[in-house]
Amino acid sequence: MKSNVYFIDLRASAKESLVEKLARLLDTAGLSEAIKERDLVAVKLHFGEKGNTAFIRPVFIRKIVESIKGIGGFPFLTDANTVYSGTRSDSPHHLSTAIQNGFAYSVVNAPIIIADGLRGKTETAVAVNQKNFKKVYIGSDIVEADALISVAHFKGHELSGFGGTIKNLGMGCASRRGKLAQHSNVAPKVVKKKCIGCGDCISHCSQKALSLEKEKAILNAKKCIGCGECIIICSNSAIEIQWNQAIPVFLENMVEYTMGVLKNKTDKMLFVNFITQVSPACDCYGHNDAPIVRDIGIVASKDPVAIDQASVDLVNQEQALPESCLEVNTAKGEDKFRGVYPNVDWTIQLDYAESLGLGTRSYKLIKI
Repeated sequence: MKSNVYFIDLRASAKESLVEKLARLLDTAGLSEAIKERDLVAVKLHFGEKGNTAFIRPVFIRKIVESIKGIGGFPFLTDANTVYSGTRSDSPHHLSTAIQNGFAYSVVNAPIIIADGLRGKTETAVAVNQKNFKKVYIGSDIVEADALISVAHFKGHELSGFGGTIKNLGMGCASRRGKLAQHSNVAPKVVKKKCIGCGDCISHCSQKALSLEKEKAILNAKKCIGCGECIIICSNSAIEIQWNQAIPVFLENMVEYTMGVLKNKTDKMLFVNFITQVSPACDCYGHNDAPIVRDIGIVASKDPVAIDQASVDLVNQEQALPESCLEVNTAKGEDKFRGVYPNVDWTIQLDYAESLGLGTRSYKLIKI
């Protein structure tokens, strides 16, 4: 059975602005069916790394907030801290970046709550009992929310081919431990030439997995639980993720985490993808390259698989923009994401999600 994916283009007029058109999309896609009065509603989005400008404009988020409040829900904007050292690796920096990028309360009319706490350790273990993970670690405030609205900027991604709803949920909602588990199957590594022997990582390691030998940090992998806190603590970037997970396994990991995020949200979720400023790489970078296709529109659905499949198809139907990084697969109908990342088979995430019962790749696109 096909899932409904609702679509609006970016045309607007004096009778209906694009922001008002977005509200109509949410209403048609069933926002009121996912939210009850007094529900605490997590609006999961990506605030953008400092220096990036491709993320969703805050004015659109404000309209989503207003629509939720109109139903009687209490929305909060949320994301989880990053496992890498950047401008969103702990809550104070994450909040500051979000505000600097325009997501202040005065703009969006909703508070920001970083779902996994101060340093990415406020997590809830959710049983999934799948091939790669028996349990996954999700930011607690997302688990505890009554309803979940995913608002994703649809773009390219160097590990998943594209980043849409599934990545916004599976990777974005994971705690630091969860993100590390998806990317790596071993403990972090110490880069000795960068280590100055300050001992900061040792004092912050809850498992006593770190020690000093000859004024260099040593990591005992058997004691390490993979929380990733040492990566953030080190001011010299001397502790790094081991990016050793094969792409197919990484994509399966991400989908299993998506399953964990959605486990207690049956009929309490809605997914929105903004297919605008489709940059070739993730908003986690402190910059963004030129978009690979024109701005297309916004889609919404109750099916996380169908909405990502529809988004991919809408992008691939386009002619590539001449000033983008794309050198192959530039014609209408050609795979733009394989053009940017030829070694990443993005279909794996959709096929695996479908096999786990998260949704279907078969959809009906309904333009409103």
